[in-house]
Amino acid sequence: MSRLRELFRPQKKIIWKKLCEEIQADFIPAKGVLGHDRIQAYHQNWTIIIETFKRGKVTCTRIKAPYVNRDSFYFRIYRQNIFHSIGKLAGLQDIEVGHQGFDKDFIIQGNDNQKLRSLFNNELIRDIISWQPMIDLKINVDDNWLTDPFGEGVSELSFEVNGIISDLQRLKDLYELFAELLNHLCHIGSAYEDDPLL
Repeated sequence: MSRLRELFRPQKKIIWKKLCEEIQADFIPAKGVLGHDRIQAYHQNWTIIIETFKRGKVTCTRIKAPYVNRDSFYFRIYRQNIFHSIGKLAGLQDIEVGHQGFDKDFIIQGNDNQKLRSLFNNELIRDIISWQPMIDLKINVDDNWLTDPFGEGVSELSFEVNGIISDLQRLKDLYELFAELLNHLCHIGSAYEDDPLL
């Protein structure tokens, strides 16, 4: 029974369609047996994609949004664990952004400490990140390796987590997180408001 549930995921499809209604997004059904459903959401001039993909035998949820990066600013944030504490002793980068509990719970890496502090000074951004049981949130900067589907100077805000997210409130929170991050990247001078797909 669990294999059938994994294959058809009726609950996920219903919840993802409900999310589309609430945020005025497009639900794009899977093509073929091996395909995956996708949500194409919009915030101002940006497109935010919510999708699932396979990593080995594990199905993962990914959210991504391409945008024009003005200054090659990047960051990565993920939850801290005992191995990261050991890694920090060995020199693992972990930038403190001035919020004690947040700094304690997360590893933050990036290439501009001042912009990181400004970004994570945003309470809504910190709150939504803190609500996530697992998180790997980062900016993939265009470096022209492998393929470049969007074009030169285009980066991708990206979130990945193991498992299928089928909690409506969590999906709405993550959509709001992406909208707020994109707005704030413009505010700190690291993103253009232009649609990178045009």
